[in-house]
Amino acid sequence: MTTTQTDASQTAAGPVLRVPPAAPAAAAAYFRASLAFHTDPSDVAAALAADGDPGFVLLDSRSAEAWDQGHVPGAVHLPTALIPEQAEALLDKAVPVVTYCWGPACNGGARAALALAELGFRVKEMLGGFEYWVREGFAYETWEGGTTRDTDPLTATVDSGDCGC
Repeated sequence: MTTTQTDASQTAAGPVLRVPPAAPAAAAAYFRASLAFHTDPSDVAAALAADGDPGFVLLDSRSAEAWDQGHVPGAVHLPTALIPEQAEALLDKAVPVVTYCWGPACNGGARAALALAELGFRVKEMLGGFEYWVREGFAYETWEGGTTRDTDPLTATVDSGDCGC
């Protein structure tokens, strides 16, 4: 096959398949690893709503001002900058921690998860952060009390609590 033929076949595949998909075993390993590091607001909400202990602590890593503006009910507030000095007094290393920050354009939840992991905690990050918690219509608390917003139909099913995923 000539270079021109190779280039033509890659162009015909378009940008999506220009780099071919990984082999199934490699893809399975990647996605299994991804799920070991991440969860989402819907799964967190379901775990918190179930009877009994959800098996993890939810940690809001934002500032006090952000916490007052709104946070997930039951979350522990510990800004990322304070994790090195306060995490071991507030959290139990035997209990996994799920971190969140503002939203998908913010890597604060990942920075908090890193800081906790470096201290020996088992940790996951809640993808979408507080923004997607609110957009999916879950209850949240502010300095004024509890509230909710209508579910954004671009983020979750409006008439059903189950998206099927």
